[in-house]
Amino acid sequence: MPAVEVKHIVKSYADKIVVDDLSFSVPQNEIFGLIGPNGAGKTTTIRMMMDIIKPDSGDITILGEKLTEASKNRLGYLPEERGLYKKLTVMDSIIYLASLKGMDRPSARGKANKLLDQTGMLPHGRKKIDELSRGMRQIIQFIVTIIHDPELVILDEPFSGLDPVNTELLKELVIDMRNQGKAVVLSTHQMNQVEELCDRILMINNGLNVLYGNPTEIKSKYRSNSVILDFEGELGQVMGVTEKRAHKDYVELVLDANTTPKQVLERLVSTGIIINRFELATPSMNEIFLKVAGKNYE
Repeated sequence: MPAVEVKHIVKSYADKIVVDDLSFSVPQNEIFGLIGPNGAGKTTTIRMMMDIIKPDSGDITILGEKLTEASKNRLGYLPEERGLYKKLTVMDSIIYLASLKGMDRPSARGKANKLLDQTGMLPHGRKKIDELSRGMRQIIQFIVTIIHDPELVILDEPFSGLDPVNTELLKELVIDMRNQGKAVVLSTHQMNQVEELCDRILMINNGLNVLYGNPTEIKSKYRSNSVILDFEGELGQVMGVTEKRAHKDYVELVLDANTTPKQVLERLVSTGIIINRFELATPSMNEIFLKVAGKNYE
């Protein structure tokens, strides 16, 4: 049973179609990346999954059923718009918000202490929320999102504003949830995180599914006919190479349509140069995004 099943959902505001006949599924034990430019329909899709807004048409099932107030406690949702009670202490905030998910105070306190310790936030447990840095508040918000042990976790821009240390911490927690068999839906603008974390991705542009699948397969599909070469010696003309692109630590060799990387490697070896690195040039997810969506992330 998939954690999320979305079938042909459509959502319009006035005359603008924001989500256009979108379908996808998210199995348990997977980190699923939801990506796309600003205004593509990602947050609208998440809000429909959370039953905050209703689709005009189409069906959404979460953990095998239509979402109800009771079943919402099986979810953890970190919205892009964060919200914590600034004058409460960290511990009181966590316990109060955990109680809204059905946890009793002793259980909430015990789990809060464990998560605060795991994230290095335990010394700050008695501070008020407004005494914390933005990154610290975000870690607390994440703790609130997962404290009730949800089966499905939906994270909207979780890394925004985090320093590298807290980003790595959060990534470890996300991977840990996947390893526990939970499903994680991750919406982010940070392509390097998508590439590193996600088992599958869905790219939305203008409300449409424009890319869907495993990142490795997607990168292979968009791979150009070129190789990366780091070498020592004199690189002369190589038969089958139409262009040489110099980068800081390597040269990219663009091959003609009739030449294979294996043939080029054999020709390079025969020239007597020392080859330190030779590999197929694979585009990054960010390069693929720019190619598909035709615009930069903002």
